[in-house]
Amino acid sequence: MDTLVFTVFALAALIGGFVSGFLGFAMGLVVSGVWLHIITPMQTATLIAGYGLLTQGYGIYKLRHVLDLRKAWPLALGTVIGIPIGVGILAYLNPVHLRFGVGMLLLIYAIYGLARPVFAPLKIGTGADIAIGISNGMLGGLTGLGGVISTISCQWRGWPKDVQRAVFQPVLFIAFVVISLSQAAAGTLTKETLMLYAMGVPFMVAGLWSGFKLFGTIKDETFRKTVLALLLFAGLSLIVSIPPFSFR
Repeated sequence: MDTLVFTVFALAALIGGFVSGFLGFAMGLVVSGVWLHIITPMQTATLIAGYGLLTQGYGIYKLRHVLDLRKAWPLALGTVIGIPIGVGILAYLNPVHLRFGVGMLLLIYAIYGLARPVFAPLKIGTGADIAIGISNGMLGGLTGLGGVISTISCQWRGWPKDVQRAVFQPVLFIAFVVISLSQAAAGTLTKETLMLYAMGVPFMVAGLWSGFKLFGTIKDETFRKTVLALLLFAGLSLIVSIPPFSFR
């Protein structure tokens, strides 16, 4: 890897770490847009899962004072169930229609949330949480956006920003554990990928640390709107990535 390529790789890691530190998710969404142009898709997917363990583990540690596994376990269980289901049905779905449909749903939800006041808090039971987790895992298996539905469901409850992250970050951590184990079993952990991981760690950690510092200074409403803005970006990225004339 030459100096220019490494600089681009490291800068993406820094920004991805910052976004994860600030919001608690979306590191993969940020870095994949850059890394897919300079390293292989397999390396990108493997690094995102590996760095996901780092970023989510750090977030869980920083939020340990509000961590409540009673709130997180139903979503985590459902996510573990949903991931292989999503991967399994991926072969039977038109990826263009899938990306467009999910992208439009994210756009509608984000625009609606940004245009109106805070959502009225909802009370969601354990059974419904497991179902939400399954949907979360399925979406992850289908599109790679494994934390979107769990993050949205935490917004619905009206929890403070710390509590939201203390729930959806353990869910994401468990999802990355499942993905990493699957990747290891598939033989994607090559020496070259591990070297890339080691080179990117200092930049990912620096971004993560600075993002978490900023997170500590913002209000709950600012956090809510920033999450919605990122979901809007995620929806747009899914739609824009569809090749022209794919619906023909």
